[in-house]
Formats: sequence, C-alpha cells, structure tokens
Amino acid sequence: MNSPQLPQTRGRVLSSSEINKSPAGSGGDLESSLIQIYHHHHHNSLKLRDQAEKAKKDAIKKAGRVSDLLVEAVNGGVQESFINEKRIEAEIRALASTIARFMKQTDQWLAASLAINTSVKEIGDFENWMKSMDFDCKSINAAIRNIYQQ
Repeated sequence: MNSPQLPQTRGRVLSSSEINKSPAGSGGDLESSLIQIYHHHHHNSLKLRDQAEKAKKDAIKKAGRVSDLLVEAVNGGVQESFINEKRIEAEIRALASTIARFMKQTDQWLAASLAINTSVKEIGDFENWMKSMDFDCKSINAAIRNIYQQ
C-alpha cells in the first residue's frame, strides 16, 4: 500500500540573523509571523490528522472487506462439504435399506432351499420305505406260496 504524501509546508521560518536585523519597532511583525507560522502548522496538523483518520477508516473498511471475502471463501468450501456429507449420508441410508432387503430375500431363499432339501430327503426316505415294503411283501408272498405249495 502506498502511504499518503504529506503536503509540503510553505511557511518560511525566519533565521536568527533575520530576527536580529529587524528594527526595534517590528516586534509585532515577529509576533505576527510566529502566530502565522503557528496557525499554519496547526492547520497542517489538522489536515494530516484528518488524512490519517480517513486512511485509518479506509484501511479498517478494506480489512473488513478482506475478512468478509476470506470468510465467504472458507464458508463456500465448508458449505459444499456439508452438502456432500448430506448426500453421502442419504446414499448410505439407501444402501443400508437395500442391503436389509437383500438379506431378508436371501434368508427366504435359504429357508425355501432347506425346505426343498428336506422334502427331497423325505421323498428319498419314502422311496426307500416303499422299496423296503415291496421287498417285504415279495418275501411274504414267496413264503406264503412256499407254504401253500407244500
């Protein structure tokens, strides 16, 4: 930043030799010159103070603006992260629901598969029982024929 240029003073300060050269009756001139220099200095001091105050206010305003811009930049990223987090959480809930549904369906398929397996085993057991009964009936039939033929 550029610092403001201070105005050059235009008043002239009298040297001690010039003061001594002035006539004895010109004491009022010296006093008026000193008062004029004082007023000029006071006026310049007020100007400088006003300029410094304006520069300070301007710097504070610009620093506030920079601060606001930085906060907006940071908040923009935070806001985007927050939105992404909400989207991810919604996706996680949807996936958890889908997984629960698939687990339930898998359990149903497993139960159906076990029921079919049990039924097939029972059919196999029934078939073996039928073969066993058929063999027993044939054995009894053969025994009765042997008895009847004798």
